[in-house]
This record gives sequence, structure tokens and C-alpha cells, in this order.
Amino acid sequence: MKREHLRECHAEGLISATHVIQNPANPGEWIVFFKKSAGRSYFLVDDNDEVESFARLDDLIETVRGLGIKFAEIHM
Repeated sequence: MKREHLRECHAEGLISATHVIQNPANPGEWIVFFKKSAGRSYFLVDDNDEVESFARLDDLIETVRGLGIKFAEIHM
């Protein structure tokens, strides 16, 4: 899900959970996915529809906060 669409879904109360996990393709990086109230999950993707990955957890958290998300589970 792209950032703008995510902001819209969050504002409408459609995001039920936010999870941060290590990137399975690169364990030195982190990715984030969001669960919608309908039970579907979506990764945060960039403008090229590629999953956004973060080398620093702090950068990921700053991005998620910028999207209006206040709570996230971190899975290690």
C-alpha cells in the first residue's frame, strides 16, 4: 500500500494493526505491514510498488509516525 492510500485508510479507521518485521530477503533491514479491518494485510510500498525496506529501525518508526500511526508491534 502506498503512503497516500495508507493515510486515507488510517483516517477512515480501516487499519486495525501495524507490524514491523525483519525483511525475509535481507535480515539486516526492516519492513512494515498493515492489517485492514477486513483481515487483509498490506506492505508499505514505494511509487514503483516495491516493498519499502529500512536499514535502521529508527527511520522506519519515523516514517510510520509520519503516516499518523501511533502504535506498532515489532517482531524479531
